[in-house]
Amino acid sequence: MSGFDENIVREYFELHGFLVRQVRKYQVQSRRKVAEEEIDLIVYNPTYAAGDREPNFLLFASELPYIHRAVVVVKAWHTIHKFTPSLLKSSSEILKFLEKSVSKNIEGSFTDTEEEKAQDLKRILVLPGLPTTEPYRSESIQLLRDKGVDGIISFRAMLLDIIQKVEVNRSYQKSEFLQILRVLKNYDLVKDSQMGLFKD
Repeated sequence: MSGFDENIVREYFELHGFLVRQVRKYQVQSRRKVAEEEIDLIVYNPTYAAGDREPNFLLFASELPYIHRAVVVVKAWHTIHKFTPSLLKSSSEILKFLEKSVSKNIEGSFTDTEEEKAQDLKRILVLPGLPTTEPYRSESIQLLRDKGVDGIISFRAMLLDIIQKVEVNRSYQKSEFLQILRVLKNYDLVKDSQMGLFKD
């Protein structure tokens, strides 16, 4: 199932003009992943303008233009709707991709100078969501920042954005996911988030 979740994240970044590279083609099942295998995608924004501001920690579509390059880790534990501070502290797997050995392994993925790599390579975590109540939300964000995460994207925000961008009158034959969304929108089974404002 993780391949499907990675495809959703890939589609999201590609819809926003990023070049996306899948780090590996195999799925680890019979053993624990080593740190390098935690990274799912490497993304690169060819339209990035140097000198812009830093992106916010909570990443929405409006923040993506401020990202030049990033490693992306997808934690699609959909049965866990929110990643609480206690879960983040107790699960070492979630933040394994932040280890120094991982950064060394992806250095060859970009052709820029070492200084440029160090300056703007972001580490993005894709999660089902964070707690909505305080102080748990702030504590979760601070914990992730302290560990070295540069940004978080929630599956809900990502899916809402993809649904909004899918056009009913366009065929997405090269993407099964987008094609399914298009058909569902065509039959009013999935609606844009703005359309929900006008319900009776």
